[in-house]
Amino acid sequence: MVRDGNLIRLEIVTQKGIALAEDVEEVIAPAVGGSFGVLPGHLPLLAALGVGVLHYRKEGKLVDVAIANGFVEVMDDQAVILTDRFALHDDVDVLAVRERLKEVDEELEAWEGELAAPERLALVEEEQWLAAELELIGDAPRSHVLEPSRQVDYTGLFPGEGPAAEGALPPEEASDDEEPAAKGAKD
Repeated sequence: MVRDGNLIRLEIVTQKGIALAEDVEEVIAPAVGGSFGVLPGHLPLLAALGVGVLHYRKEGKLVDVAIANGFVEVMDDQAVILTDRFALHDDVDVLAVRERLKEVDEELEAWEGELAAPERLALVEEEQWLAAELELIGDAPRSHVLEPSRQVDYTGLFPGEGPAAEGALPPEEASDDEEPAAKGAKD
């Protein structure tokens, strides 16, 4: 499809189908590492999205929507977003969201299990979504929303990360001056 060279086709797709399809001038999306913008002529891009408010400009007016974790593909002046959740400003029931956020916060504060437990991570994700809905309507909660990456140690998950990547020597290259306790115990 041939588009006006000053527009991007924005499509937001959830499990229920296409939630939004608009020709827009600009998109600003919440990625896992921070927000990024897309203008017409943007180079191809594939990025992971975080929970938050997505902004787009249509006919000079800035419009906000909430999205959950997902992915975006940008190519040929088209941005396709795949996400689990999507909300417009008018979709947000403020009282219900605030009540549920309080319940989730209380559950997280009382949590005594493993930080990486799937049940806890689901609560954190729900907390982030509820906070994004409130941010969408201009009523963002206090900034105590938890993020699993700040609670769980993911170092060493990918090659080139962790102490070895930061300049520390791996155990097999440690100096002979310091014998491991196990070796000294055998002598």
